[in-house]
Amino acid sequence: MRLEVIFKILGVVLLFNAAFLFIALVIAYNNQESSLIPLLFTTLICIIFGLFPMVFSGKHEALSFAEGITVVVSGWVITCVIGMLPYLMWGGEFNLIDAWFESVSGYTTTGSTILNDIEALPKSLLFWRSATHWIGGVGIIIFVLLILPHARNARITLLNTEMSELSKSNFHYKARTTIQILIVVYVGLTLIETLLLKLAGMNWFDGINHAFATIATGGFSTKNSSIAYFENVWVEVIIMVFMLLSGIHFGLIFGTITGSRHNIFRSKVVRSYVMIMFLGIILVALKLFINDFYTWSESLRFASFQVISVGTTTGFATVDTAIWPVFTQMVIIYFTIQCAMTGSTSGGLKFDRVYLFIKSVKKQIQLIKHPAGVFAIKMENRTISDSLERQTMLFVVLYVFTFFITTLLLTTMDIDLTTAFSASIATLGNVGPGFGNVSSMGNFDGLPNLAKFILSLNMLLGRLEIYSVIALFTIRK
Repeated sequence: MRLEVIFKILGVVLLFNAAFLFIALVIAYNNQESSLIPLLFTTLICIIFGLFPMVFSGKHEALSFAEGITVVVSGWVITCVIGMLPYLMWGGEFNLIDAWFESVSGYTTTGSTILNDIEALPKSLLFWRSATHWIGGVGIIIFVLLILPHARNARITLLNTEMSELSKSNFHYKARTTIQILIVVYVGLTLIETLLLKLAGMNWFDGINHAFATIATGGFSTKNSSIAYFENVWVEVIIMVFMLLSGIHFGLIFGTITGSRHNIFRSKVVRSYVMIMFLGIILVALKLFINDFYTWSESLRFASFQVISVGTTTGFATVDTAIWPVFTQMVIIYFTIQCAMTGSTSGGLKFDRVYLFIKSVKKQIQLIKHPAGVFAIKMENRTISDSLERQTMLFVVLYVFTFFITTLLLTTMDIDLTTAFSASIATLGNVGPGFGNVSSMGNFDGLPNLAKFILSLNMLLGRLEIYSVIALFTIRK
């Protein structure tokens, strides 16, 4: 592998982070905050180490698969290391492990936190915290690809490494056009939501931060009680709509806006995804109403927000779901595993894979009945290859195996089963809150440091969708 090529691209990654660090630095300067020096130091580190590789590396026409994998995985790890520095140097509730955990949670858009008092953070760190969501939401490598001065072959290699095969299925464009569509939809949704939240009663600062977290399906809030703080139905409705949109394939959103036949309304997968989400909301609302938790309108309101929030891996909260009936918790856990669609900012197993898994099971049943038959699986009028079907089935197995092993490791630290199980799923799925001690109104601060470190690795595994990490350690040098 050509290290000079890898370092050059990682340098661009650092410079991109430096741009957002500079904005946070300006906020700290204007408000004379204690985070000024930590942010200044981190910004300088990003600029120096970002520019340094440019001096010794020229233009390279292509990247090998091994170089692409190394860039993607290393890019995420280095970004998370940089992201923790402002927290660590500022102090407060942050020690080394907690700063790392918060940074990984931000960039992977998990939204889990170790903070007991979020509102104690300076505005600049609150912005930086939300910015890590927005940088990581569509993927920092995607942003870098837009400005990367490499040839087309290098761009294709990195895009194929960053995005799964299913994610690319609704993009019918060249690599650069696909990247531009992702960014346009991402930025457009962010701007529109920010404006609507301002009109609904939020100030500009809270509006921007919550729009960053919503569109990235992250869930970091500027308030200790998350969205419940605002006690505003219109704020909740706006956030629900944009969480739902952010969980839909961005290629289909773009197709809907431009009048393409590849759009939300023609997609069977989108219809199935929305129907399953709607069914989950009704089941949770009915159980809450029957058990006299709330009135019917309140049950529907809280159920809608929590199911959509978890089902899109955003993780915002309006109530404490830890006190809800076990049935509603099981429904929510299902959505924690399933999550939203490929090609969105959502984490988790992804609904498309669940959809394909069900179709594959049906195919196997047909083969049992008719061993000599030939059956093909179709999604969005496209025939799924046997290799993609096998890859998806293997991913499902690896995914389940990973959160089982994580749960097992956590229970060796005397963490109760509910907390261990839900924390494992919530971090691997980049969802954020779980149940037990890590519920929607709780945090991860009470867990042992080793547990936090394991869960932070879980977040990275989930964001990189496991295969990339496995590939990194199995490629031949």
